[in-house]
Amino acid sequence: MARSIKLKAVGTNFSLKDHIYEVLKDAITGMNIYDADANLKLEERKMAEQLGISRTPIREALARLEQEGFVDIQPRKGIFIKRKSRDEVLEMITVWAALESMAARLTTQHASDEEIGSLRRMVADYSKKEAREHMDEYSEANIRFHRRILELSKCSMLHSIADGLFLHMRAIRARAMAEADRVSLSVDDHMHIIEALEKRDGDLASRLVREHTMQLHAHIRQSWHEFTDQTPGDDETSEPVPSRSKRKSAG
Repeated sequence: MARSIKLKAVGTNFSLKDHIYEVLKDAITGMNIYDADANLKLEERKMAEQLGISRTPIREALARLEQEGFVDIQPRKGIFIKRKSRDEVLEMITVWAALESMAARLTTQHASDEEIGSLRRMVADYSKKEAREHMDEYSEANIRFHRRILELSKCSMLHSIADGLFLHMRAIRARAMAEADRVSLSVDDHMHIIEALEKRDGDLASRLVREHTMQLHAHIRQSWHEFTDQTPGDDETSEPVPSRSKRKSAG
């Protein structure tokens, strides 16, 4: 069964214009839009029923999301969550690698021991075996781990820029995590990164974080077939499909 967007009903005491926008954006951000089973089509009627409101604030929110590049509204075809092209995905990963690499360096300078220790606690429950057995849970923990490094940099501008990539990076990591046993490599990489941060070795931490993310870049470049940023409404065959490559790289 195709995986679709999930929304929670809201009360009537909210200022709907901004609130519905946030609800829809959060739901899209939480969805694995690069999954082969992802249902990218959004239906106003169903969303209105789920939220318990009229379609008007939903249309306003969707118009805003279209302006920001999250959705594509196609006349007579429908509304679709937008995916990026393969080249765009690779560029985003490169930018993320640069941002998080600098964040790791800044973390060694500005984060407290307790804050750095929070990274170890985030991954403490996952051995390689446990991570493989609880893939969805580990995937979410993996995403929280990388966002936490950005937070600990104490650089709000850096964190803000990275947030602009989060929708796609979250979905890309979630899908790629299950490929080529990258879970095991991810567990190892995280521990090495934490050790470098705990030693306050900015050069090493920066390098390890950058290499970790660029391994994801290499995996996608070699294992994902070319696909466009067209939605299924434009081309039903545009869905990205991984190759049979068994190259192993962390994410």
